[in-house]
Amino acid sequence: MFRYLLFVLLGVLAAVYLSTWMKNVRGVKQARSEDGMRPSALHLLIGFVTNFFDTFGIGSFAPTTSWFKLQDVVPDEHVPGTMHVGHSPPVIVQAFIFIAIIEVDLLTLGALIGASVIGAWLGAGTVSQWPRRNIQIGMGIALAIAAVTFVATNLGFAHVGGASIGLTGVGLGIGIFGSVILGALMTLGIGMYAPSMIMISVLGMNPAVAFPIMMGSSAFLMPVAAMRFLPANSYSLRPAIGLALGGVPAVLIAALIVEAFPLTLMRWLVVIVVTYAAIMMLRSAYIERPGQRLSTASEEYDLQ
Repeated sequence: MFRYLLFVLLGVLAAVYLSTWMKNVRGVKQARSEDGMRPSALHLLIGFVTNFFDTFGIGSFAPTTSWFKLQDVVPDEHVPGTMHVGHSPPVIVQAFIFIAIIEVDLLTLGALIGASVIGAWLGAGTVSQWPRRNIQIGMGIALAIAAVTFVATNLGFAHVGGASIGLTGVGLGIGIFGSVILGALMTLGIGMYAPSMIMISVLGMNPAVAFPIMMGSSAFLMPVAAMRFLPANSYSLRPAIGLALGGVPAVLIAALIVEAFPLTLMRWLVVIVVTYAAIMMLRSAYIERPGQRLSTASEEYDLQ
């Protein structure tokens, strides 16, 4: 019953978001009819590739910002808005798919999604004041250690993770607290995918359970954030449409592959995701060292 309620809430949010975007598109079209609304092949390709790997937990923000910068697709000041607006539809589709196909305790799912949303709301006024670079260094080192631990687990030298699909008691409390922190850190542009995988596994759950939790959290957070960019037109329309139109079919294709992953292979996937996240986190911390000006918008967003 709760799963259906979650689907209804997500569907309502998706409808509100798409309606808001369509109204904005009509306004933009009237104001700039000469520009055209059709995305280019490059825009669609970026949407397909980044969302395909996002479905595996890699995250779409860092690859998208890097690609945008590399080929000068979007002005730097429009990168955050374009990503939130364009990536929201594929992320919503991811949430529907993973909540439906991956078995997870519904109490745990609802509690952790709700905690991350609360964390993001609180983080807008508090965590955003924390020193971002210090957090990046700390999380980068923690993720690197976690990656090594997972390699040891996969090789039979340690034990992380398990087959559980839910949390109870103290474990649930820790998961809720951790999700609040991860949701809050998203306000700093520090993504929650890799940290969520680690938290879920350390608490003894099947790493696959992280997918409906982290996709569900993002699906509730991103459209709300996107609707803040739309009224100001602080995004690039054609690339955003390309992200959405190219991303949705990529998600559908990738989800079929992820669903078939055995647990051991899933753990190796976690190693790849976490290692990538650690490298990107420490790279951003290095770039943002005192006296160094950010050179690209991609350094403002580590991972989704």
